[in-house]
Amino acid sequence: MDVYEAVTSRRSVRGFKDKPVAREILERVLSAAAWSPSGSNIQPWNTYVMTGASLAELKTSAIERVAHGDPWDKRQYEMYPAALKPPYGERRSAFGKERYGALGIAREDWEARQRAAIANWNCFGAPAALFCYIDRDLGPPQWADVGMYLQTVMLLLRAEGLHSCPQMAWSQVRETVAEALSPPDGLILFCGMSIGYEDLAVSFARTGRAPLAETVTFVHDE
Repeated sequence: MDVYEAVTSRRSVRGFKDKPVAREILERVLSAAAWSPSGSNIQPWNTYVMTGASLAELKTSAIERVAHGDPWDKRQYEMYPAALKPPYGERRSAFGKERYGALGIAREDWEARQRAAIANWNCFGAPAALFCYIDRDLGPPQWADVGMYLQTVMLLLRAEGLHSCPQMAWSQVRETVAEALSPPDGLILFCGMSIGYEDLAVSFARTGRAPLAETVTFVHDE
């Protein structure tokens, strides 16, 4: 698989087979991803990988907590601004319509939307999950570095025939994750990532992208 195919075939998969992911594949991917760029090579990512019984226990704990209506953990970062100005708000709304439309869930069907949301904490059935932390004392450039690292991980997973789904939703139950992982003090959970083999029986909508002219400006002098 070349780089272009990896980029264009990568998407946030929300339906996985229970087929295990070999540890040697995960080690190969994460060893290569360590070459991701970071300012002054400080490599600000702190990664935990869970599989097997440990992940199953975390899934159960998170789902039970959400199902019982426990309050979310206090956010350690702002997932989205309170008001998304154009065109960002419109893009987010379009995604929601496509996502729930593919599942046959109406906008007013709150219970069905809740069930779909809870699937986040089951990792959409994935047998492996990655949790990425960053030191709370680092700044926006280092958060950008973490983003480049995670993108590299996802592209390498595609090269291995795997799919993924990055999930900021895990930050909403970060204390439950911390109970399972015991990360050092001072680290912030940025996101989780479900990893596995796609279940092709699960319906999905492939979200589009803005036209190039809407996001890119070419400046050229003759």
